[in-house]
Amino acid sequence: MRSFILFLAACALIVSCGNPSGLRAGFPNKPDTVSLYALTRTPVSLPSGYSIKDLQRIRTESGSSFDFAFDIDSTGQPVLLPTGPLKLGQQSGIQTSAQNFDSIKVAPTSGYNVDSAQVVHEDSVLILMTRASLCQSIVGFVAPYYAKLHVLAIDTTSAPNGRRIDFVILSDLNCGFRGLEQGLPHQ
Repeated sequence: MRSFILFLAACALIVSCGNPSGLRAGFPNKPDTVSLYALTRTPVSLPSGYSIKDLQRIRTESGSSFDFAFDIDSTGQPVLLPTGPLKLGQQSGIQTSAQNFDSIKVAPTSGYNVDSAQVVHEDSVLILMTRASLCQSIVGFVAPYYAKLHVLAIDTTSAPNGRRIDFVILSDLNCGFRGLEQGLPHQ
C-alpha cells in the first residue's frame, strides 16, 4: 500500500510539472511563420484553419481536423475561432496572454476560451490548446498539445491576397508537455 501511495505522489508531482507522461521530450520546439485566410469571402482553396499537432494549414472544408480557424466577423473584427463556435465541439481553446511571445515558457492548464471567437489585433499574443489526443509514444495515454502564437500582420481588405492573418507559432509536439520555449522542452 505504501508503494502505491508513493507512486501516486510521484505521478502528481510529474503532472504538476507539466509532463504527465514522465517521458523525456523527443521533439524540439521551433517557431514557424504561417498565413491563414478568412473563412468567409475568400476562395475555398485557401487554408483557413491550423492543426497544432500536425503543424499544418488546413482547408476547413476538406474534412481534416484542425484546432482553430481565422475569420473576419460581421463587424470587421479579425478573429481566431476554436472549434466550439464552429459547431465542431469544444475540442480546442484559445486565451490571450499579457506576456510577450518570447516570455511565455509554459502553457497554463486552464483559462482557455472554448466556445466563442477571440478578437485579435496585430501584435496579439495567444496561447492555444488542442483537444486531448492519443499519444503515439505511450500506449493508452491521452493529452492535449499546446502552442503560443504572435500575430504579425492582419489584412482585412478584399484584395487578391487580403483577408489574411500572418503569425508566428511555436507548438510543443511532445505529447502532454506544456513547455513553450525553443529547443527540447523541460516541462
